[in-house]
Amino acid sequence: MTLSAISGKLCHMSKQSWTVPNQSDRVFVITGANSGLGLATTLELARKGARVILAVRDEAKGRRAVARITADQPAARLEVRRLDLADLDMVRAFAVRLRADGVRPDVLVNNAGVMAPPRTLSAQGHELQFAVNHLGHFALTGLLFDLLAQGNDPRVVTVTSTNHRQGRIFFDDLAGEHGYSPMRFYNQSKFANAAFGWELHRRLTAAGSPVRSVLAHPGYTATNLQTSAPIGLVKLVFGRILSPLAQSPDRGALPQLYAAAAAEVDSGHFLGPGGPAELRGAPKRVPLAPAAADAQTGRRLWDLSERLTGVRFAIPDAG
Repeated sequence: MTLSAISGKLCHMSKQSWTVPNQSDRVFVITGANSGLGLATTLELARKGARVILAVRDEAKGRRAVARITADQPAARLEVRRLDLADLDMVRAFAVRLRADGVRPDVLVNNAGVMAPPRTLSAQGHELQFAVNHLGHFALTGLLFDLLAQGNDPRVVTVTSTNHRQGRIFFDDLAGEHGYSPMRFYNQSKFANAAFGWELHRRLTAAGSPVRSVLAHPGYTATNLQTSAPIGLVKLVFGRILSPLAQSPDRGALPQLYAAAAAEVDSGHFLGPGGPAELRGAPKRVPLAPAAADAQTGRRLWDLSERLTGVRFAIPDAG
């Protein structure tokens, strides 16, 4: 399928008339923008005139993604910058360079993720899925927050998963030293995404901030997150057996596009596919797991994340 065909599909939402409005006056930073959901999101935003910073671990793959998009959209305003979310020093360096170059993002889409690797530690010694999926995005959001607060309809979109409903934070074994399971710790990281997005919303609302914290999930979408999973069973089940049930990345990206660009979206909204079991379909508001919205859990995760990343947000905690 060509990028034009994908872009056309993105504009057509079954049983809904919403399309992404003009974004020519907004700047987006999208993590993991070179493939899957991130690429589909970048493509549609570029088509609508946005300036998009592709924050990617592999710059060569990022440049190939840009070449694909610009071949179809020659006027696209795209820029590739290296960001390895597994290394908090690199997250900080990315934010410093962005600031030094005078880039002021309006929207941050925390999209990148890793799924079900063998137990691996990050550069700072954290379990890899928690490090990439949560801590890296927490730090990036905090380091860019003052710039976002000055933006045009500023938003932080955090991409989680329905798996957050099976997750919790293993506060006593955060790095899996005493019982690591790839999917259990993936669920922990997705729960952390959901709890972070909600706690950020709570703090923004209490502070009267113009920034909106919005959550989204893609349903069951065929991306390289499943097919490149190093654990054989995960790759077999999600990459092959269940793949006929999966929707394409252009459809899976609709909830995060809606979260990033729809005027009617409020801080604290959680968007996902509206079909059966939230696996596929047009975006709609879906319920967040009550445990992820628990105030005590949110504060505890927030305090832990500040301590592990060394990043503090320029917003007060109103208690």
